[in-house]
Amino acid sequence: MNTPTNTRTNTPTPTTPTNAVANRRAFIGAVLAGAALSVTPAFPASARTAPVGREPRPGARTATRPLFLGTYTTGGGGRGIGVAGYDPVTGAITARTVITGVADPSYLAVHPSGNTLYAADEQNPGAVTSVALDPGGTFRVLNSRSTGGAGPCHLSVHPGGRWLLSANYTSGSVAVHPVAADGSLGERTDLVAHRTPAPGPGQYGPHAHQIVTTPDGGHVLAVDLGNDTVYTYRLDQTAGKLTQVSYAALRPGAGPRHLTFHPGGRFAYLACEVSNTAVVCGYDPATGTLTPGAPQSTGTGSGVSYPAQFLVTADGRFAYLANRGHNSLTRYAVEGGGASLRLLDTVPVGGDFPRHIAFSPDGGLLFAANQNSGSVTVFQVDRVSGGLRSAGRPFAAPVAVCALPL
Repeated sequence: MNTPTNTRTNTPTPTTPTNAVANRRAFIGAVLAGAALSVTPAFPASARTAPVGREPRPGARTATRPLFLGTYTTGGGGRGIGVAGYDPVTGAITARTVITGVADPSYLAVHPSGNTLYAADEQNPGAVTSVALDPGGTFRVLNSRSTGGAGPCHLSVHPGGRWLLSANYTSGSVAVHPVAADGSLGERTDLVAHRTPAPGPGQYGPHAHQIVTTPDGGHVLAVDLGNDTVYTYRLDQTAGKLTQVSYAALRPGAGPRHLTFHPGGRFAYLACEVSNTAVVCGYDPATGTLTPGAPQSTGTGSGVSYPAQFLVTADGRFAYLANRGHNSLTRYAVEGGGASLRLLDTVPVGGDFPRHIAFSPDGGLLFAANQNSGSVTVFQVDRVSGGLRSAGRPFAAPVAVCALPL
């Protein structure tokens, strides 16, 4: 949910490249070395974070890595998919360029091969767009396909790399698209509307907010804010069709938004936007059944806080929740093998309305995209305590609603 409300309102070919790792490394090296890019500059060259904290060893050199930024281009001030670089040790961000020609790319995901970037075009009608990340350091918009609904706000690539899954928020439906060998998208193979149960209190209809594959790969879960429900599907990986297996009903008025799995694969943590609560859910890989537990505090008090998204450390010891109204990150200790969360503290995010958070690949940095302040803030993650330390001044990024560090 965009709060405050955003008014805009054939069997595929396997995609495993023969040298995906080498291609990805070549792309990263080329684009961040300042190679000629087929897109236009995005941000002031002076915009960057001021690094503090984890300094490299004397004489050591670190390779800058790419950071992609989602935004709104319609009435929002964004120009396309932002491309920046970040230092994986200090967290310092440096502006690079922008990928133009993509409308309202509010959510981003990368193909498992690292060769293709996908964007949810959050418009009405909605679409999904594929962008090639070429080894030479250039970007090519490959194609766009209709999602069959309105306001797609989330997408994910199935682990096998052959299917793109997307969630239409405004129309309350989920879609499937085949992924071709070059990363481009085929025509939609399925569209499923969430018709039951009835919408929750204050909701005028279903609002699909997330679609993600479970860690075991056996099921696909779709979180619907309007219906206070998480749907479980099986994906036919030959035909690209979704079959509903079950659904888990949250308390009326919960407004579930996003869930994140514990690395053990048996528990998931659900951010409930409307009720300002966090819910630990049990997951049964054999049946796909999700069992929500009791709602618990986000640590932000009794006011409206619109919790957005959870992250869990790779070792499964800590979880973090972005709170947009409170402008904070809640830190939890994960206990009981993932079965429970113990609230530790909240940390100011350093921006306004943290819409999306993400770890760097090594888990050493946490990025927060702050929509209303148009900024990205970076934190260094203490491996022992799970504590967060600011990595410097916010990085200016127009209407930052998604941060994807590679």
